Amino acid sequence: MSSLLTTINKEWSLFLDRDGVINERIPDDYVKNCEQFILLPGVVKAMKIFAQLFGHIFVVTNQQGIGKGLMTEDELTVVHNFMTNEIEKNGGRIDRIYHSPYLESAHHLTRKPAPGMALQTKKDFPAVHFNHSIMAGDSISDMLFGKNVGMTTVFISNDIKQCREHYKVIDYCFPSLYELAKIL
Repeated sequence: MSSLLTTINKEWSLFLDRDGVINERIPDDYVKNCEQFILLPGVVKAMKIFAQLFGHIFVVTNQQGIGKGLMTEDELTVVHNFMTNEIEKNGGRIDRIYHSPYLESAHHLTRKPAPGMALQTKKDFPAVHFNHSIMAGDSISDMLFGKNVGMTTVFISNDIKQCREHYKVIDYCFPSLYELAKIL
């Protein structure tokens, strides 16, 4: 990470997965309301640090619970507004949230690891350059998403074995967003 320490500035963008990175993942289920949305330890502090470092901060999240009919777009918007408000009232920010409501089986262009959400971000924010962007996520799908458009990838996990096995798509491994933020 030391090579990035000298290059991160307001020209850089940060892309974040949501479940398992920003908030607690619910095993075999989906966060469908604000009561189920629990920020992970250190996320608020990390987001405040990131807000000072990065020019843009985006959340890119697969939300196939919508495609399965387990929640609606409006319910997801309520959860995302809650998340954004919690982060902003503590000094952080999220510039835009992108989500893909499609089922994994649909292989839709917007569903990670496909690059659709990144391409939409570039359309909405032309100053974003993927070679000056970091994708932080907790799945190999997130890492492939980042690599598909030329981002630096950060795997948020305690699973060192997975970090080693997928070294071709994982540039760095950290146990949490806060640990990443402290090193930047």
